Amino acid sequence: MATALRTRLLALAERRLPALTRLRRAESLPIRLDRRRIYVLPTPFGIAMAILLFVMLLGALNYGNNAALLLTCLLGAACGASLFVGFRGMSGLVLEQVRVPEAFAGDPLDLRLEFSGGMRARPGLRLELGSITAMFQVPAGTGARVELDPVAERRGWWRPGRACIWTDYPLGLFRIWSWIHPDVEFLVWPRPEAAPPPLPVAANRGTEVARRGSGDEYAGLRDYRATDAPRLIAWKASARHDALLVRETEHALDDDLVLDYARLSGLDHEARIARLAAWVLAAETERRSYRLRLPEETIGPALGTPHRDACLRALALSPGA
Repeated sequence: MATALRTRLLALAERRLPALTRLRRAESLPIRLDRRRIYVLPTPFGIAMAILLFVMLLGALNYGNNAALLLTCLLGAACGASLFVGFRGMSGLVLEQVRVPEAFAGDPLDLRLEFSGGMRARPGLRLELGSITAMFQVPAGTGARVELDPVAERRGWWRPGRACIWTDYPLGLFRIWSWIHPDVEFLVWPRPEAAPPPLPVAANRGTEVARRGSGDEYAGLRDYRATDAPRLIAWKASARHDALLVRETEHALDDDLVLDYARLSGLDHEARIARLAAWVLAAETERRSYRLRLPEETIGPALGTPHRDACLRALALSPGA
């Protein structure tokens, strides 16, 4: 009953108060906070302070005490100034970027939000995303990075959703807040199986070393290994990627190791995805070129960070997530 009532009230607000509720929808970056989307309410402490000032005002007028009247006015002016200072610290704040490095399902995400505040210092800010709260400030003329650690429970695309930026600076009398809902999404890789079995046996594992590098046709690039000949190093590509890369030949990319979804018939869908993810990481650790074979597509054979990322991406987006 309460959920249905809340849904009806939100739908009514969307129709009647679009300026208030429009921020529930996702927005493209950068997101700038202006006076039309910043809201203010007194805190319980602010309400108590207002009652106290009212009582002081009545007492000063009743007894004709000019000193008490002056003190009441000064305190009231300080409260009003605190509202202006807090609102000014929020107005003009800009969310520039939202980033999440690579992450696996079930692990805390390193969510990074980058803010800029222009030439105005913005102290005492808080960012709330679900049950997570982070305090930050933006110095004048620079930016600030806020790092949160939400958890994505499932593989696939993950969206941070709506977050609240608020402050009660400087005196805690008013809560000043705004909502941000960045239109961004990040790919969460499947969680690898904790204790997977060894990699499948490759049919041509015994001849891999003899054939590697013996072909004349180049098929791509991979990370450098200590056993690679210097003549195979792609110096120009290495300079562009800030990493030492080696030209891989067609013979080195034979189907020596196949990670096949269909061969894991004794496991359910998610268990197969978890094992294949673990095998992809194990193959990279052992520096063995491999092919990932899924019902939707086949990737490789290859080796290296780009190939690993392509395989984990395919596993993360495999239907059934």
